[in-house]
Amino acid sequence: MAACLTSSIHSLVFTPLSNFTTEIKGKGRRKTRVKSRNLIIAASSSTPEKSSKLVTFLGKGGSGKTTAAVFAAQHYSKAGLSTCLVTHSQDFAAEYLLNSKIGKDPVVCSDNLSAVRLETTKMLVEPLKQLKKADARVNITQRALEGIVAEELGVLPGMDSIFSAFAIEKFVGFLGVKVFESQYKDKFDVIVYDGVNTEETLRMMSAANSSRLYIKHLRSLAENTDIGRLIGPSLLSLVDEAVSESGSSSSFNGRFSTEIWESLEKILEKGASAFANPQKFGCYIVADPCNPISVSTAMRYWGCTIQAGAHVSGVFGITSQQPSLELMEGVKRSFSPLSFASIPNISYHSTLDWEKIISNTQSKDAISLLPLPKEKPKNIISSVKFDSSKRCIILFMPGFDKSEIKLYQYRGGSELVVEAGDQRRVITLPREMQGKVGGAKFTDRSLVITLK
Repeated sequence: MAACLTSSIHSLVFTPLSNFTTEIKGKGRRKTRVKSRNLIIAASSSTPEKSSKLVTFLGKGGSGKTTAAVFAAQHYSKAGLSTCLVTHSQDFAAEYLLNSKIGKDPVVCSDNLSAVRLETTKMLVEPLKQLKKADARVNITQRALEGIVAEELGVLPGMDSIFSAFAIEKFVGFLGVKVFESQYKDKFDVIVYDGVNTEETLRMMSAANSSRLYIKHLRSLAENTDIGRLIGPSLLSLVDEAVSESGSSSSFNGRFSTEIWESLEKILEKGASAFANPQKFGCYIVADPCNPISVSTAMRYWGCTIQAGAHVSGVFGITSQQPSLELMEGVKRSFSPLSFASIPNISYHSTLDWEKIISNTQSKDAISLLPLPKEKPKNIISSVKFDSSKRCIILFMPGFDKSEIKLYQYRGGSELVVEAGDQRRVITLPREMQGKVGGAKFTDRSLVITLK
């Protein structure tokens, strides 16, 4: 194993990148009084902000993610927490399980429990209206946006993920951006998200972290190129007007543009840290113990979640069959050290008594995997360990084998890029361990990397 992975190390690309520290030096720019706008947000404030806990479920299609999501929502609501199930699918499974019609606005299903269905076609409308109002004030596009009718626009690939992320932010407030605040923020203690599919949910989880590098390069283009210095302030002005509650226009000088870029970095850093915090974000894997493909896929999604910068809090098993004790013990061992619990088989053919289901002794282990927001999660596994004495890094990567992992190194050995599961993770090395990769081996679901 080690020989194959180590041989690929020699083909890594080592490319130094310069730091971006140039200030904007546009000439002839009209200076005006700088206002404190909504884009400069509370991310820089020392005052802690309340946010709801976000819980989601990953797994192969048909493994029971929606069932697990409704089970969790019922548990939290019956524990006295104001809970909202957010689904982004036209599937009627959630409606059957809740025995309630779900619409684009939260509807009350039972005590402490509401549900809402996200629809991208409807979420397209409001941002475009804000952008058109802003353009009417600053006149950047010469009224070109006026001819666009939001209601006639279709949904393009990728839009579901983007608008899902924005909608979830309105519920949980991870970023702390005023423009995303809504009447739902702080209304719910727990948000249970049943996404479009697992891949899209993984993209949403890693979006804040992945966007930071894009923002860094966009800032470089805006500050260090002629076209960037020409159009950058206008674009920032349009965005600022769109998110502003005020109807007045604003102008930017170099210093204010710098503040905006720095604020964007703080926003994304705050979002990434929220998804990495198990008390704010609970991520669970769902698998059918009787289906080996479902189990293997769940194992892969465990590794993908780590690559996305989050933690898996436990594994739920859902099956319509009665698995043997030997089979269940084997599945539990394969997911160790994660905790594993079974959710009772839930029928779609009759009205469900959730009070009885949640209080059933068969649900006890499953409920123990769903800590309340104020409780500290158990069995959180560190995915990165540094051993300075041996100059090695141990990356826990379940669900992958050596042939699926690629390493890249840039910036003089201060960072390590790990590519696996269609995700790239950037690991910043401690100062005392910075250096070139000397070798690597894969053992016991972990990648052990030795530095020179």
